[in-house]
Amino acid sequence: MNNTKINNTKTSAVSNSLLSPGHRACAGCGQIIAARIVADTLGPQTIIANATGCLEVTTTPYPESSWGMPWIHSLFENAPAVASGIHAALNYKSKVESQKSKVKVIAQGGDGSTFDIGIGLLSGMWERNENILYICYDNEGYMNTGAQASSATQWATNTTTTPAGIGTEIDAIGSHLFKKDMIAIALAHNLKYVAQTTIGYPLDIIAKIKKAKEINGPSYIQILVPCIPGWKIESNQTIKLAKLATQTGLYPIIEYTDGVLTSSQKINQPQTPVEAYLKQQGRFNHLFKNETGRKQIKFIQQIANKNIRKYNL
Repeated sequence: MNNTKINNTKTSAVSNSLLSPGHRACAGCGQIIAARIVADTLGPQTIIANATGCLEVTTTPYPESSWGMPWIHSLFENAPAVASGIHAALNYKSKVESQKSKVKVIAQGGDGSTFDIGIGLLSGMWERNENILYICYDNEGYMNTGAQASSATQWATNTTTTPAGIGTEIDAIGSHLFKKDMIAIALAHNLKYVAQTTIGYPLDIIAKIKKAKEINGPSYIQILVPCIPGWKIESNQTIKLAKLATQTGLYPIIEYTDGVLTSSQKINQPQTPVEAYLKQQGRFNHLFKNETGRKQIKFIQQIANKNIRKYNL
């Protein structure tokens, strides 16, 4: 009897989430965990415009939906434009009814729609200084369509479009393009609130979402969300790797308010080497097989060290 009560309580707690179970995401998916935390923190007085990607495909196969709040999907690139339209409609409604809307408008997508395909419309939304929170779930690739590289992909990553070869030239290391600095791009638009975090620290996500929710103006939050098949990891590694990304300095937890760095999470001492993070992911296996790979590990360590100096980690 006691076991039955405990199980019923757990089931009830999960079903009360605004992103319900029964979706089609992979077990251990970092994105779906983060999205549930985000949805529950925002609450029901929220409208979400969601870009095409894993989150859309796994949670809204027609005619089903896992979302317990108003949620709309259009195209890969135009979630910001859809959010802008919703925001404009709510503003008009508020003027007609002489009552300020309490609804928060959110646009969200993966790194493909954010860093690449939708960056123009995102820039436009930010330029208009609209009171919309944009959330990027960054799994560092186009994972929904086969783990192709995006401009969020880390240096030397083996993807289906940046395969690791066996030579000594730079095109044999996987991706030889740097990860785009979306935080800097957001800051260049004079956003009121810009933050970066990972699914390894759920309480930090909650704190940052709560802050952004109260901002009267545009804000941007970027969350690292490990992908099980894309990163070639096990389903129980999601949280550990997200923490390691931060502790190595490769993915700092930072926060800007009105363009000023107001918070950065310090890394553990002694510093965790990037090798501890890379060697647990199949997408970096090639770096541990030859001298070319070992040189790239040292180069990635330099990237992490630069972050540590830049953000005073």
